[in-house]
Amino acid sequence: MRSRSESLEFALLGLLSQGPLHGYELRKRLTAIYGPFRALSFSVLYPQLRRMLEAGLIEESVASDGGLSRRSRIVYCLSKKGGDRFSKLTETVSPETWEDEGFEVRFAFFSPTSRTNRVRILEGRNRRLQEKAEILRGELEKSPVGIDKYLEEWRRHSLESAEREIAWLEEMIKTEGKIV
Repeated sequence: MRSRSESLEFALLGLLSQGPLHGYELRKRLTAIYGPFRALSFSVLYPQLRRMLEAGLIEESVASDGGLSRRSRIVYCLSKKGGDRFSKLTETVSPETWEDEGFEVRFAFFSPTSRTNRVRILEGRNRRLQEKAEILRGELEKSPVGIDKYLEEWRRHSLESAEREIAWLEEMIKTEGKIV
């Protein structure tokens, strides 16, 4: 996922592969994937949906709300072309798939990814975090006297977070090896 747009496209294709959804529900589910601290506004979501409609990856239909409102909603669903694209993307493994943003989105839709590629992505993420942890350890060891205590604490926190994720990844890799 080279860009946020590609990452968002992958996430939307993944969500719509599970069934049709309207914009508000898509936004809610995307927030669950990306986390509450990375707000996804409708001004980002709807242009992306429009581009995907124009590319033929998704289709839209109008459905009545079914609630108290008499308003109808636009419901989005995956087209055949979108399903094919999602399948192709789940089987694509590159360094972007284990970098921070790419990994979290890919992991959210790990089930349709082949076991071999899941392991490759987990191992790539593990290597990336090992490198990051080594850099952080080095920075903490050579921190000059008088360095900002908050910067030092941030580095320590980042190292602890990386080490926790490394342990989790190693367990996930073992678990994937046991799946037949």
